[in-house]
Amino acid sequence: MPSFRNDADTWGLVARLFHWLSALAILFLVGYGWWMTHLVERAGRLAHYQWHSLVGWYVLLLLALRLVWRAGSPVPALPAELPHWERATARAAHWTLYILMFVVSISGWMVADTFRQPIEGTLFGAVPVPHLLTSREYRGVVEETHMVLSYALLALVIVHAASALRHHFGKRNRVLLRMWRGG
Repeated sequence: MPSFRNDADTWGLVARLFHWLSALAILFLVGYGWWMTHLVERAGRLAHYQWHSLVGWYVLLLLALRLVWRAGSPVPALPAELPHWERATARAAHWTLYILMFVVSISGWMVADTFRQPIEGTLFGAVPVPHLLTSREYRGVVEETHMVLSYALLALVIVHAASALRHHFGKRNRVLLRMWRGG
């Protein structure tokens, strides 16, 4: 039976669910965001922006829960044979992923607030999402920031996935497997 909690060597079920849900949500939101801004007729975009915003708010909530879980759970050790620079790079990349997920989510939230009619939303159909911005003054810079950082996040996700595959096929260690299926 899989363990819900992390241990010194393996990611637990909860951490793995957070990881894979986040990965799927990021890939979906970047793809959907590109699609809705490039291929959908302008007149029909608002409904897509609303849906994109709602998913983004849930991703931010997921990120908060994920960080709380991580703070209370041990982080499995990297393989002992990894050189120091690779360990440092892995840690920096993981924290950069967290920071980008947070900043992309917040900047998207701010974009939703800068429409002529700000996007209204609720989490779980009951908790209203407050507005972060009340002015359209910075809309252009906020929207550009959201787009550029979304693509940077996607690029880092791709590098992260490639690194996991390198560990599995090149270095032949368990880094990928312990996030894929645990123990």
